[in-house]
Amino acid sequence: MIKRYLAGIALLTVITMSGCSTKVQETTADAGTTPAASAPAAEAAADSGTASDVIEIEFWHALENQYEETLNRVVGDFNSTHDSIVVKPMYIGNYSALNEAIVSANAANTNLPGVAMANIPYVTGYGAGGLCEDLGPYIQRDGFEIDDFGEGLIQAAKYEDVQVALPFLVSTEVVYYNRELMKELGLEMPKTWDEMPQFLEKASDVGADGKTNRYGMVIPGWITWYYEPFFVNNGVQMVTPEGRTDLASDNSIKLVSQLKDWCQKGYTYLATGEDAASVMRQNFIDGKALSIVYTSSLFDTMADSCSFDVGMEWLPGGKTKEQELGGNVLFLPAKNDQKVKDASWEFLSYLMSKEVNMIWASESGYLPTRKSVQETEEGKAFLEKKPEFQIIFDNLDVITPGIQRSDWSQASTTWKNWMDEIIQEDLDVESALTEMAEEIDEILGDS
Repeated sequence: MIKRYLAGIALLTVITMSGCSTKVQETTADAGTTPAASAPAAEAAADSGTASDVIEIEFWHALENQYEETLNRVVGDFNSTHDSIVVKPMYIGNYSALNEAIVSANAANTNLPGVAMANIPYVTGYGAGGLCEDLGPYIQRDGFEIDDFGEGLIQAAKYEDVQVALPFLVSTEVVYYNRELMKELGLEMPKTWDEMPQFLEKASDVGADGKTNRYGMVIPGWITWYYEPFFVNNGVQMVTPEGRTDLASDNSIKLVSQLKDWCQKGYTYLATGEDAASVMRQNFIDGKALSIVYTSSLFDTMADSCSFDVGMEWLPGGKTKEQELGGNVLFLPAKNDQKVKDASWEFLSYLMSKEVNMIWASESGYLPTRKSVQETEEGKAFLEKKPEFQIIFDNLDVITPGIQRSDWSQASTTWKNWMDEIIQEDLDVESALTEMAEEIDEILGDS
């Protein structure tokens, strides 16, 4: 009884309350026209027999307009080769709206999609609430090559060692840099945090008046995801095995003190506040930042926006060089009947194929998730076109799922706010981190 109660609570925690109604929109052409993605399958179904022979499933997603052409083509290719299955892609809204819709449909046990997308942090809550089908039996039955994914990608889609989802469109943190200016300055991107002081001093251009003309590196501060790897790789545990935070440890104090010092010297800044992302991007485009920490999913955007050659590198590490996974996973709602789940698995495994994986990697900016695609013609062509992504292939096994706790969102928000105050208001680092850790421990202890 207690286990069931806790599972229910865990599932409820993933619901984001919003004043807006959930938006559901079929991702197809204009209303009144035959949907491009489902027309081939509909024609095939008509040729093959009665409508009752065809299983129709919905694919609920959060992909915006820029991905619609690729999505419709991929779904259309599936529909045209499967006479007995019709997939209809449905845009629900952002990840929050999608979460609200799937949790509501699960609670009502009606109108569930066959396949659904979820932002990676929701996996823990969905798993605890029993919302996802265990994919293990399907993987074993079909000999699905689950080990072809990076270990961190596999773990990000698990709950208590059960494969409840599969990684779909994912990204990680990277450093973008101005390759031409880097060469002109005779610099190389630092490989470790210990190399950062010397790099930033040489890479930054600070005038005699203290005004920064060019930052050596800008670090996003609007979410902790971007700087968490710096802490993890330098011996800081976000959450210890005992369920407490290590963010007030000596290692953390040293790291935050360095970051604060670099900000005060004008070598870097923690990008926070309104329009922080767009301001940071513009500083890079305008040559006011030699490098920026950002998401790998925006490589195409950054490369196309800049008049100079854009390089991409792994974040400076420490004793380790782990980074965290961002993006989404796909899962099968567990309450559907078996025929629907079998048809949905057919579609899900198709989306995970090497060929489809490379279509998305080539056209969306998200990462190739299959290690073996490097050996395919598509993979070789991808790397020839985008050699910067070799660094991702080389490190797939050290991309981790990050903190998989339902309370981490609240804890990381507390951390983010304190980091901003420490730097902006010149707080004493040790006392501020100590007070912050107490607040985070309370959050973790209440779970």
